[in-house]
Amino acid sequence: MDPVAALEEIAFLLERDRASAFKSKAFRRAAEAVRGLDADEIAARVRDGRLKRMAGIGDSTFTVIAQAVDGAVPDRLASLRAEAGLSPTGVVEGLRAELRGDLHSHTDWSDGTTSLEVMARAGAALGLGYLAITDHSPSLRVANGLSAERLTEQLGLLADVQARVSDIRLLAGIEVDILLDGSLDQTPEMFERLDVVVASVHSKLRMERREMTERMLRAIADPHMNVLGHCTGRLVEGSRGTRPQSEFDAEVVFAACAEHDVAVEINSRPERQDPPDELIQVALEAGCLFSIDSDSHAPGHLSFLELGAARATANGVPAERIITTWPVERLLEWTGAGR
Repeated sequence: MDPVAALEEIAFLLERDRASAFKSKAFRRAAEAVRGLDADEIAARVRDGRLKRMAGIGDSTFTVIAQAVDGAVPDRLASLRAEAGLSPTGVVEGLRAELRGDLHSHTDWSDGTTSLEVMARAGAALGLGYLAITDHSPSLRVANGLSAERLTEQLGLLADVQARVSDIRLLAGIEVDILLDGSLDQTPEMFERLDVVVASVHSKLRMERREMTERMLRAIADPHMNVLGHCTGRLVEGSRGTRPQSEFDAEVVFAACAEHDVAVEINSRPERQDPPDELIQVALEAGCLFSIDSDSHAPGHLSFLELGAARATANGVPAERIITTWPVERLLEWTGAGR
């Protein structure tokens, strides 16, 4: 087994289980330490002990590399795969196998944990055809949201990373805050430069029902908006505790999404599970499109797509109404339709 792939998958699975970032970073450091070495050189350094003396290699990561060099699936990786309920061969099935991309991911430019390039390589390793980089907008200061100037800088980096990581299409995007008056938290000029705009409510989540409905309706009517992110803002588990869902007129909001061709996100994060099942049904009846997204803040979170796909299947969402099953060319034609 390729030792770099083994180390990266272990880091990935640790992140998926939301383990300490220190653990996953140790395996990523080891992967970077040996990435530039060919297979024969790695094997030689394992045999003569030089690998143990390399910076970034510890006892655990050395064992993983040695077992991979011997042609075996490393014990640590096999254990993590089993704990996650994954196929030993990595084969995905059902609706998850039909997902071609992910339109909601974060990097260390805002509140993600890793670089844009690491996220891109993780998406490629999962077999995704495209990944939208959607860091936060400026009003969300707690998440280090991007000003127009910083977003412009990130777009330059995106092009550089795309030149190095050619086996996945990177889409320029943003998770833009829906402000109190329903406006979107970025300049119109910047929206014109983006492929995908996910818009979410992050503040004043306990607004009165009528006011929240009006706030969301104004945002949905903006032609730059493509996806309504985690629409209720609820938290059902996890380190941040729980949070009740926002109150709004779901029938009116989802009817507006259908009218304005805005997809409703099925947020795959286990602590969100947003929208709740009953609201997915309301959106289905309204004729909405859907986007199954990971809302990943670390590479391992990208595999949360499996959870989102399972919820969509359980709720009878047809694959053809899920925009992340579409080829990238069709998707980009759709996201640009209102501009």
